[in-house]
Amino acid sequence: MKTSARNQFTGTVSEVLIGAVNAEVHVGLKGGETIIASITKESAESLAIKSGVKVIALVKAPQIIIVTDFGGYRISARNQLPGTVALVKPGAVNTEVDIESQGGEQITATVTNDSVEALGLRKGQSVTAIFKAGAVILAVAN
Repeated sequence: MKTSARNQFTGTVSEVLIGAVNAEVHVGLKGGETIIASITKESAESLAIKSGVKVIALVKAPQIIIVTDFGGYRISARNQLPGTVALVKPGAVNTEVDIESQGGEQITATVTNDSVEALGLRKGQSVTAIFKAGAVILAVAN
C-alpha cells in the first residue's frame, strides 16, 4: 500500500469492543505489542473488522508524541510503545525522529527542533512513542 502515513503497523485484530457509536479495535503486532484504534462502529462494520482479521494500522508522524520522562504522571493516550531512538534527522523547522520499539516496530515522529533540544533527543536514548487511539486509521485488504 502506498500512503503518506509514515507509520504502517501490520497486525492481527485480537479484540473488538463495539459501542453505540465507536468501536475499539485491538491490533496485535508481530513483536507482541498491541495498538488500539478507535474507529466508528460503521467503519468497523463496513471493513468487516473482527478477531483474526489482518490489518494495517496507519499513524501520521506528526501524531506521535515522544516522552523521555513521565515524571510520575500517567497519561490518557492508549498507545504507548517504549523504544530507542535510532535516528535524529534535523530539518529547518522540524526534526524526524526514528524509534525502534521494544517489539521491533519502526516508528517515525516529526517534532519541532525546539522539542528535540528540550528533550535532549539523541541516538540510543530510551523514549516512549505515544499516540491516541483516535489517531489510528485501519486498512484491510479487499
